[in-house]
Amino acid sequence: MSLETTDTKFTFTVSLIAGGLAGTSVDVILHPLDTLKTRLQSKQGFAKSGGFSNLYKGILPIIIGSAPTASLFFVTYEGIKNITQCRVPEKYHSFLHMGSASLAEMVACLIRVPVEVIKQRRQVSMLDRQDINLRLLYSCYWSTVLRDMPFSLIQFPMWEYFKKVWSLHIDREILPIESAICGAIAGGISATATTPLDVIKTRIMLSHGNGNTSKLKILYVLKDIYRDKGFHGLFAGVGPRVMYIIMGGFIFFGTYEKVKTIGMKYCLYL
Repeated sequence: MSLETTDTKFTFTVSLIAGGLAGTSVDVILHPLDTLKTRLQSKQGFAKSGGFSNLYKGILPIIIGSAPTASLFFVTYEGIKNITQCRVPEKYHSFLHMGSASLAEMVACLIRVPVEVIKQRRQVSMLDRQDINLRLLYSCYWSTVLRDMPFSLIQFPMWEYFKKVWSLHIDREILPIESAICGAIAGGISATATTPLDVIKTRIMLSHGNGNTSKLKILYVLKDIYRDKGFHGLFAGVGPRVMYIIMGGFIFFGTYEKVKTIGMKYCLYL
């Protein structure tokens, strides 16, 4: 077995475990913040969506779907990066990270989208089992990709850049906690910039499954939000969202890097 094949298999296994643990940790610990954000973005309003009560509503689909979603993302991201990085000049690595993150988001959304649809409908007490079908579960696949791809296009190159700059500054490999801080900063910036896309995604997910499909189009929803709430409506829930991403980024990248470090040490002992 070649060294490259061994490295690829090791990357796959570690990414699978690290991504799953990191994703589940964040989604379970910070679920109340996500519930507040969803209710603030709901068309029916914060109070009618549940206010501050039952903030762990919708946690079950997250417990089930979070690990495979995060694992699938990082297996794709690290796999593409691991295979292609040595073949691409270093000056183009930022573009490589952007492309890897974008493709990883599209793959991860195959699981993330139906999980989020069920979760968000539970969070605002809108889940009607009779309405649940494949069309509804994937009705906002592209709006979710539209939110997550720009988010990752901003976050992951920034995360990699911050780690590189900090590592050069301190003249050593960065620690997991330092990587976590870099991830949190990058996530906070990305979350602020992509909040309007998150609001649109939430509105589509909470729309009635049997409604006029033209009303579920991204531009229609964008106009509807702006007409009802004005410019500030596009940033509904920005506070909880940014807090969630900053805290989540710290936990996520810290856990991910720590598990990767442990995995590498274990591999050396074999």
